[in-house]
Amino acid sequence: MKLAFSTLGVPGLPIPDVLRLASVHGYHGVELRAHPEEPVHPGLGPGERADVAAEFKVAGIELVGLAGYARVAAPGDDGPVIEEVRRLVDLAHDLGTPFVRVFPGADPEQSRESADAIAARRLGTAAEYAADMGVRILLETHDSHRAAGDAIRVLGLVGHRHVGSLWDVMHTWLAGEQPSESYAALSPYLGYVQVKDIASAEDTTPLPLGAGVLPLAECVEVLSRHAWDGWLCWEYEKRWYEDVPPLPELLGAGREHLSRLLNESA
Repeated sequence: MKLAFSTLGVPGLPIPDVLRLASVHGYHGVELRAHPEEPVHPGLGPGERADVAAEFKVAGIELVGLAGYARVAAPGDDGPVIEEVRRLVDLAHDLGTPFVRVFPGADPEQSRESADAIAARRLGTAAEYAADMGVRILLETHDSHRAAGDAIRVLGLVGHRHVGSLWDVMHTWLAGEQPSESYAALSPYLGYVQVKDIASAEDTTPLPLGAGVLPLAECVEVLSRHAWDGWLCWEYEKRWYEDVPPLPELLGAGREHLSRLLNESA
């Protein structure tokens, strides 16, 4: 498995500084938060996109994926949501990254059947475009569909190889799933895995890896047992918790913790 971190942990940091952090602390890749607040977002022009791709290549760091904010199960017209996903896919194609993250984002008042059908319809439409671009759309275990069992209801309806899953281990744990259950459900669709740590189910303030209650060792053990060799990406939610310690001072210890878990699971 290869190790990465998300720029959600370093809000607004210029790309050269992000790449420097990855190199110094021994991470193989970076997930970019694709939002207008950040240096990389769908509004970038062709020249800017080429510059970002070149910076990653020169640094020898892989761009794991783009973390977008399209909510594919949300009520409303399909058109704007599909267009948002397509813009993310275009950006991913231009930057040379294989994955785009989307959220479920269903409204609490929607029925489960309605939300699943809306998400599947939109993802199925966007999948054809993503296939042409060589990009895979990943539905994250999050918000209205935080359990793996929720996500695969949608993915099963889509049935397209360019739509898969992003396993956020916090959300499946909060949904009451064991890592073995989550992996068994998501494995046919799995793009990569987001890891993190928190104090408790009631307090999701981000903590250094290994300092909280999330079953990271069990997750890594399950992945290793099944010879899964994709990305483990640390998503430290500094953007939403401004008072937590800065990610750069935690990256070295975080990599060491993940490496230890990988060694022990092997």
